[in-house]
Amino acid sequence: MLSVRLPDGSAREFDGPVTVAQVATSIATSLGKAALAGKVDGKVVDTSFLIEKNSDLAIITDKDPEGLDVIRHSTAHLLAYAVKELFPDAQVTIGPVIENGFYYDFSYKRPFTPDDLVAIEKKMAELAKKDEPVTRKVLPRDEAVAYFKSIGEAYKAEIISSIPADQDVSLYTEGSFTDLCRGPHVPSTGKLKVFKLMKLAGAYWRGDSKNEMLQRVYGTAWVKKEDQEQYLFQLEEAEKRDHRKLGKQLDFFHFQDEAPGLVFWHPKGWTIWQQVEQYMRNKYQVNGYQEVKAPQILDSSLWGKTGHWDNYRENMFVTESENRSYALKPMNCPGHVQIFNSNMRSYRDLPLRYGEFGQCHRNEPSGALHGIMRVRGFTQDDGHIFCTEEQIEPEVVAFHTQAMEVYKDFDFNNIEVKLALRPDNRIGTDEVWDEAEDALRSGLRACGVTWTELPGEGAFYGPKIEYHLKDSLGRPWQVGTMQVDFFMPERLGAEYVAADNSRQVPVMLHRAIVGSMERFIGILIENYAGALPAWLAPVQVSVLNISDAQAEYVAQVAEKLRRSGFRVQTDLRNEKITYKIREHSVQKLPYILVVGDKERDANTVAVRARGNVDLGVMSIDALIERLQQDVANKA
Repeated sequence: MLSVRLPDGSAREFDGPVTVAQVATSIATSLGKAALAGKVDGKVVDTSFLIEKNSDLAIITDKDPEGLDVIRHSTAHLLAYAVKELFPDAQVTIGPVIENGFYYDFSYKRPFTPDDLVAIEKKMAELAKKDEPVTRKVLPRDEAVAYFKSIGEAYKAEIISSIPADQDVSLYTEGSFTDLCRGPHVPSTGKLKVFKLMKLAGAYWRGDSKNEMLQRVYGTAWVKKEDQEQYLFQLEEAEKRDHRKLGKQLDFFHFQDEAPGLVFWHPKGWTIWQQVEQYMRNKYQVNGYQEVKAPQILDSSLWGKTGHWDNYRENMFVTESENRSYALKPMNCPGHVQIFNSNMRSYRDLPLRYGEFGQCHRNEPSGALHGIMRVRGFTQDDGHIFCTEEQIEPEVVAFHTQAMEVYKDFDFNNIEVKLALRPDNRIGTDEVWDEAEDALRSGLRACGVTWTELPGEGAFYGPKIEYHLKDSLGRPWQVGTMQVDFFMPERLGAEYVAADNSRQVPVMLHRAIVGSMERFIGILIENYAGALPAWLAPVQVSVLNISDAQAEYVAQVAEKLRRSGFRVQTDLRNEKITYKIREHSVQKLPYILVVGDKERDANTVAVRARGNVDLGVMSIDALIERLQQDVANKA
């Protein structure tokens, strides 16, 4: 007898080998029809997979996360099937699942067009409706190579040729289309009901610019139509909120070819920067940090001691002077160790907290650059804490409290905490890593938070806590971090005098709350769709006159607001007031003040809040009080 144990702990007995589909049907006919795949002893397999020994089995349907991955993987194959039906001369290459969808790369004699995408999607729907079975077979490697060569699929043959000769490969067939794939796939094309082709792009074969440029077709697939519609709506919203478009529209910043990956900040954008920086600077001060400033360029010998020169040099901007090699710093921590080393330190000095708005440069590939979210020159709200091992936990608790206050003030209330653990490529002993990871766990436990652990995702020198916030569209962003480092201080000769007069190496905690200032400001712009709250808005108030008769009064109002600490602009142009209001509204200002003869004579202003909300007429003092409350409350 063969026993199959189910997730609820029950077991089903069979006389001999049985497929996943047969087990599902034996439980319930409806489950057999709904099954997309199975998980046998933890491995996701096709419903046709034959269970030949006692095993644990979970039936995967479209209600399971793995089910959605199977649907997307299968839809990528459906895309390739449709392309071959419409364009028989096209060659297929690879088609993986990606976040929220899939893509497939093709080689074809001419570029695909948007009209082609429409036709391909229509053909996909036709093929899905045919509900053709998806079958799997296994061939020896060389036999599979010969098969794909025989049907003119040179790219598939090349992929398979790179597999060791003694290995078998699996092929999946639906209708007239056969593809190389590990699987698993849905049992039939009729399971694929909700999908959409999104866009075209170029991609080099095997990611090498020396190879042919292929055509990449992106698509998305979902279980329910409502899920896809929500996703498309979010994409549309994200497009409206794109910080690159808003940065240009609102005159925040620009880029140009003479400085790729580097930002030209305009007055309005730099004002936002200053608000964030001054806010964070205050947080440094009230939490016991001393602000420092380390050099931008350091000798290569120092980067050799840290390991960057051997392992990170291709990402560093390097220069020479007087037969010495230097590099622009890609990070701030080695400079802070030098400041620590500049004096003899005692255990009484610890914890010693340094903070720096340190500018770093990394030679990112041009294809990875993305507005101010991914740049080659960036500034971090960087901090490093030198402490003893016993001080790690209280420092983690203090940092967590500080970070959560900051995120709340920026109106990010949905925060996920994650703990990235030791990677395969790391320095130090397992005992040291155990100690570092346990210290972070202990700190998080003391904070009373739940967290998710990420095995293998720590830095090479130590584990780290990550703070992932969600914006107004529900998109996650990883910003803050707290990292334990037992190694860099020792490598760079950092020591302190302990209570017993021995020399000890301090623990170094790397911490940042907003991370890259550029990236964080980009997140803010997209989160608020450019309509920044009053305390961050580069212009908080715009004062408009109806006619020249109020020009002097407009100047008086603006001056009083400026003296009260607000950022104000005036518009005295000889234009219709409706035109001026509309134009300033597009700039997403918190408040627009309109002044006519009536307001001038009564020493008042007509106030419009963002969103064309008419707040009526109020005195300047009342307006100032309202603005002060907005700023104080981070409204």
